[in-house]
Formats: sequence, C-alpha cells, structure tokens
Amino acid sequence: MTSFSVLDLVPVTEGSDVAAALANAADLAAHVETLGYKRYWVAEHHGMPGIGSAATSLVLAHAGAATSRIRIGAGGIMLPNHSPLVIAEQFGTLAALFPGRIDLGLGRAPGSDQRVAMALRRNLQTDPNQFPRDIMELQAYFAGDPDLGIMAVPGAGEQVEIWILGSSLFGAHLAAMLGLPYAFASHFAPDAMDEAIEHYRTKFQPSEHLKQPHLMLGYNIFAAETDEEARFLASSMQQAFVALRTGRPRKLQPPVEGYHDSLPPSARAMLDNVLRAAAIGGRQTVEADLRRFIARTGTDEIIVTCQMFDHEARKRSYSIAMDAIRSIKTS
Repeated sequence: MTSFSVLDLVPVTEGSDVAAALANAADLAAHVETLGYKRYWVAEHHGMPGIGSAATSLVLAHAGAATSRIRIGAGGIMLPNHSPLVIAEQFGTLAALFPGRIDLGLGRAPGSDQRVAMALRRNLQTDPNQFPRDIMELQAYFAGDPDLGIMAVPGAGEQVEIWILGSSLFGAHLAAMLGLPYAFASHFAPDAMDEAIEHYRTKFQPSEHLKQPHLMLGYNIFAAETDEEARFLASSMQQAFVALRTGRPRKLQPPVEGYHDSLPPSARAMLDNVLRAAAIGGRQTVEADLRRFIARTGTDEIIVTCQMFDHEARKRSYSIAMDAIRSIKTS
C-alpha cells in the first residue's frame, strides 16, 4: 500500500517575511501530522527569496517541536555543501531531540547556482566519486566507526534514516548500489522518472539498512473545492516555476486568474512538462489523477508538495488530498 508524506518548501510570500513562513511551517507540520501523513520534509535551498528553509536542520527542529509523531527530515541536504561530520552532528542532535523520527535525504546538487556554491566555500572542481564517499563517511559517523579517528557527538549511535535523492540515473544507481531508499524529484523534473524507477528496482542490492527497494516519488497536489479554484490557486506555483526558469526567482506571488493561458507557447510547454506529476482540482479529480500515477509507477511512497499563496488554502489542499488518499486506500 502506497504511503504519503509532505514536502514543504517553506514558501515566503509576497508582502510577508521569513518569520511568517517559519510560523506557517510549524503550523503545517502539526496539521499534516493530524491528517495522518507519514513524513514532513523540508529542503536545502540557498539564495531563493521565496524559500525559507536554507538552514534546514534548524527548520526541522522548529517543526519537530510543533509535532509529536510524524517523521521529520531533509528532502534534502545537499551534501557537497557540507562536511559529513557537521551533518552527522546536526542530524545526530535532531535524533537525540526527536528519537525515532529523523530522516536524512541526501542530494549532490548545490541547491542553487555557482555563486552560492562559492559563498558556501564549496569545491567547484567536482569529483563524481566524492558524493558516494561522503555518504559512506557520514554512515560511518552514525555507526561510530573507530577507524575514523573521531567520534561524532551527537551523531554516533543515533538512528537516522538515510535516503538518496535524485532527478537522474545517478541517484538511482547510487541508491541501488548502497541498498538505500530512493526519492526521485518527479515533482519538478519528471523526464527521467520511468528510467530511474526501472534502474533502481532492477539494480537494487539489499543492505543492512534495507532488504528490498523503497521508492518515493515527488508529486504536486493543488486541491480545492472545485477544479476551477484549484487551477487558480496553482497559478502561484506556476509563476514560481516561470520565474526560476527565467533566472528571476522571487517571493511566492498571489494567484492570477487565467495565468497559464496568458503565457507564450514556450512557457506553457515548459509548465506542462514540469507538471506531468501533478493533480490540480477538486477531490474527485485529485483521486483520479493519483490513482493513475500509482498504477503507472507502483511507487511505495508519494511525497506531496503544494505551494499556495494562502496558508489556509494550502492546509485545506492537504486535507482534501488526504480525503482522496483515504478513498484510494479503502477501495
């Protein structure tokens, strides 16, 4: 049976600020816990005016304090930006604060452009083997491996569930080779999804961490009382995608009536491609689209993301989505 989780981009809306975005993040985490979602994840992004989760471990501590049961985690930490020891200490601290609830999704992208990478003191001369080596070093810190010559405190002995993230075959190959759960970013980069799924499942090697493959797919859901209202509310996210692809990221904008149809053909085509893993509509539309996506992919887990300008509308979207999910699970 497919399980369902939440990816929160901690949107900073036009006319508001990061403090309000963080308050909304804690409120959303508590809300989706009540609804029965399995995980609440946030992602590391830098230099993005509309995303408030750059200090990912701090945001997770904030969300953890607002909840009591839901798993909380990074979807993900961009490991090339950090030393494995620092991440072991940060997520070891989270695991000590919230035992049995911490996930650590790891990606190899910088989370922004080269200017941000340089500001983070990241080595831009990338070695394709460095990311796998960093993951194994991180695992060794959590295991308390004495051969490292240093112990991660906090970190050593803590139970942190490690995931590999990706939007290409690289992550699928690495997750399969290491025997780790794999999350594919189909919510914004669906092009390689089918090939990555096949590669991960067929090449998976069981490990002490995972005996059989576990696949999570990103999925956009914009749900409302009617299809028309959902399309209107989804236009904030559509504006964000267009702004990002044209190199002009900004705060999340209010929805615009007829936004998609007002765009030039090239921009509409870009959005239609990006949103192939999406459901936009009322409960029945969302349920039908979810059923088709699950039947096509057979995914073990779906992580739902929803960028809406109005926080209460976003909470309502997750509630409607869960109504659709319950119908799927009971049929």
